[in-house]
Amino acid sequence: VQTLHYWVKDTSSLHLLRFFLHEYWNSLITPNKNIPIFSKGNPRLFLFLYNSHVCEYESIFLFLRNQSSHLRSTSSGIFSERIFFYVKIEHFAKVFFDNDFQCILWFFKDPFMHYVKYQGKSILASKDTPLFMKKWKYYLVNLWQYHFYAWFQPGKIDINQLCNYSIDFLGYRSSVRLNSSVVRSKMLENSFLINNAMKKFETIVPIIPLIGSLSKANFCNALGHPISKPTRADSSDSDIIDRFLRICRNLSHYHSGSSKKKSLYRVKYILRLSCVKTLAR
Repeated sequence: VQTLHYWVKDTSSLHLLRFFLHEYWNSLITPNKNIPIFSKGNPRLFLFLYNSHVCEYESIFLFLRNQSSHLRSTSSGIFSERIFFYVKIEHFAKVFFDNDFQCILWFFKDPFMHYVKYQGKSILASKDTPLFMKKWKYYLVNLWQYHFYAWFQPGKIDINQLCNYSIDFLGYRSSVRLNSSVVRSKMLENSFLINNAMKKFETIVPIIPLIGSLSKANFCNALGHPISKPTRADSSDSDIIDRFLRICRNLSHYHSGSSKKKSLYRVKYILRLSCVKTLAR
């Protein structure tokens, strides 16, 4: 109800309300007739409201990330409540931290802190210590409960400590590292140079964990040498080719942002040669 109260003053939400009334107007004005969208067998509206509430209290991550970054985003289009969101954050900072609000932003400066929500469970992953992660956990639970009115059970927040800057989630492995780059500025009238050191993200393809995953799936051995896939030998040639192409395509899309593709090409080579050996059986 509180989220919808904020949305009444938002233009895009008014268009959504207009669409809702236009779609179910006959059900609203007809007496003794159940509205299908409110029935228990059709929970789309309740899922929509739940996801809207989740979007509301999880947007705190982006707000604090932008506050701690030198290149802050000025767009507010992604917030579900663009009018009262900043007021709520300012009130939160005034009550709890007063002028020391910046002291907590170091929490969010760690680029290897990952937050994922999947099937009703929230996953926090970091390369930091377990004690630090537990503080993170209870900080977020208290923040969501007392300032966003979202009831959270601490047992539903899992803590996963990252190893070697890598995270394994939903069958994919993601790695990120920081590279320092120097931007040199030269004044035209004055003969001196200014070197500005900056840190940038660079996603890398974790070749060793990927080879380990391919080895467990019987695409190659522990050394990365391709082998035939025995479970696919009884399938038709077209099914085998489609299966391998789908795996290669997914890996290419997932790691396409990496600047160094050599490891990705090696993984694709293993899959292609494994496909050839499987077809030859």
